[in-house]
Amino acid sequence: MTQDHTTGPDATDEAATPWRPSRTVAVVLAGGTGTRLGLGIPKQLLKIAGKPIIEHTLAVFEAAPEIDEVVVLMATGHVPQAQAIVDKAGFRKVTKVIEGGGTRNDTTRIALDAVGEGDVNVLFHDAVRPLVSGRIVRECVNALWTYEAVDVAIPSADTIVQVDENECITDIPVRSRLRRGQTPQAFRSGTIREAYRRAAGDPDFAATDDCGVVLRYLPGTPIKVIDGSDENIKVTHPVDVHLADKLFQLAAAQVPRQTDPRSYTEELSGRTIVVFGGSYGIGHELTELARRYGAQVFPFSRSSTGTHVEQAEDVAAALKTAFDATGRIDHVVVTAGILEKGSLAEMDEETMDRVLQVNFVGPVTIARQSLPYLQQTKGQLLLYTSSSYTRGRAQYALYSSTKAALVNLTQALADEWAELGIRVNCINPERTATPMRTRAFGEEPENTLLAAETVAQASLDVLISELTGQVIDVRRAPGETAPQAVPVQSERPAVTTAG
Repeated sequence: MTQDHTTGPDATDEAATPWRPSRTVAVVLAGGTGTRLGLGIPKQLLKIAGKPIIEHTLAVFEAAPEIDEVVVLMATGHVPQAQAIVDKAGFRKVTKVIEGGGTRNDTTRIALDAVGEGDVNVLFHDAVRPLVSGRIVRECVNALWTYEAVDVAIPSADTIVQVDENECITDIPVRSRLRRGQTPQAFRSGTIREAYRRAAGDPDFAATDDCGVVLRYLPGTPIKVIDGSDENIKVTHPVDVHLADKLFQLAAAQVPRQTDPRSYTEELSGRTIVVFGGSYGIGHELTELARRYGAQVFPFSRSSTGTHVEQAEDVAAALKTAFDATGRIDHVVVTAGILEKGSLAEMDEETMDRVLQVNFVGPVTIARQSLPYLQQTKGQLLLYTSSSYTRGRAQYALYSSTKAALVNLTQALADEWAELGIRVNCINPERTATPMRTRAFGEEPENTLLAAETVAQASLDVLISELTGQVIDVRRAPGETAPQAVPVQSERPAVTTAG
């Protein structure tokens, strides 16, 4: 169990024995039925960003080093579906998937029985808050070294009014003192058990959250509030489904960077990487970098090998060349793309067709042709988008829209191919110094562009990671110096990529 023994100036006095929990258990409360969403299934089973909501939530606790065990309290009649999700995802920390109670109070009691006796940290979290961060989990657990109860909340951006039965205002509390509660809520097990023991003797007991039980029945116990996040939304209403899906789409995964070059050699030595668009820019830099670490890299492009990414026979021949030479293909990278500026109404059909064919049909064709090779090695397909995918840009509408399509393609294929063990990810680089960008925008001020080498390094980190279905942002570090704009090649760089 990994925890920081932190204390603060406002810490409570712990006179006797310091808190020494045996483990930390996350209890995922998934008892909702989706009534307000108007669904025929519990909302936690609804898919967002290609996965059931509860799977996203469990993945956070599975990845958190502070969490030792996870217990799932599922809606009545839906335990088998939840267990199937746990089994398919391979969540090793989930020890129990059991039915919850008829009320939130009953569910908490069932959860405490499932956790068992002894000194334990317990975190209660709504299954339908799938965007909870590892930072929030970590701060909740760390706070339990000092406090017996911990809540998560964010400041209220709205003025809160109190009304009477006639919907007339009776009070307007000071907004600066108000917070909007979230989860998880964290407790020392003895504290939450004692609060519920006392509540059991109250015939009028009813509560919607566990910190409220501690506040009412253990009034002398401080409840520490840590900062939540605006993204940690609860999927309750139909609009929340769309908001959560968009937040997942825009979320940037964090890729661990290897600190020892030998780690890259161990991961890449003997691997086969096929790069479509390997003549210029990011594709070229990735090819050179991977080769230095021992990978066998096969770059293909229209200018160097006559490979047209939108033509299935060219793609098939390229993949066969790499496979025949090494007997395997571990990673397929698609940096090929073209950027043609201009008004859509004024663009000729030949140009429109070329943009659509290379930027979208090409990646789709490569994905289809690569499937049997990547299935054999449990490998990865890596695509590239642009920051313009979040909002279409005037004067390059087709480029923006094809890049948005690649994000959706990434997420869809990651879901489709999960059972095959194939990972699919997408790099979203900041404006990058490549020949294609220089051709489209001319020379740009120094220090405003990301170096292609930086994007190549991030791409390599993604290839050796276990990520799938993610859009990974690559940004310049503060103070990073980028090279001068790359000179335009004499030949149209139809198989390079821009950020």
